[in-house]
Amino acid sequence: QVQLVESGGGEVQPGGSLRLSCEASGFAFSGEVMRWYRQVPGQQRELVASISNLQRTHYADAVKDRFTISRDNAKNTVYLQMSSLKPEDTAVYYCNAFTRNYWGQGTQVTVSA
Repeated sequence: QVQLVESGGGEVQPGGSLRLSCEASGFAFSGEVMRWYRQVPGQQRELVASISNLQRTHYADAVKDRFTISRDNAKNTVYLQMSSLKPEDTAVYYCNAFTRNYWGQGTQVTVSA
């Protein structure tokens, strides 16, 4: 059974940090491109960051230099380290296994004073 389980969301003040985790099971994680997306109600889901099986990374311009995506293949887990958070980063964040089009349930991140 395929599962992507996100954790680590919450509420933080502007300028703060959070680390999201996504633990995968049920498929060959190490060979998969993993992505983080986010979605605000009423808006389209947008790509935040991506990491290939060769550790090649890509970031949306809005988060470049503030967010870092990484993976631990031994733990079947992908991470999103978020720093210098802004109110506009508030969204539900989703983990995605790209080529298989698997999605997690999402985790809420709220940046508010």
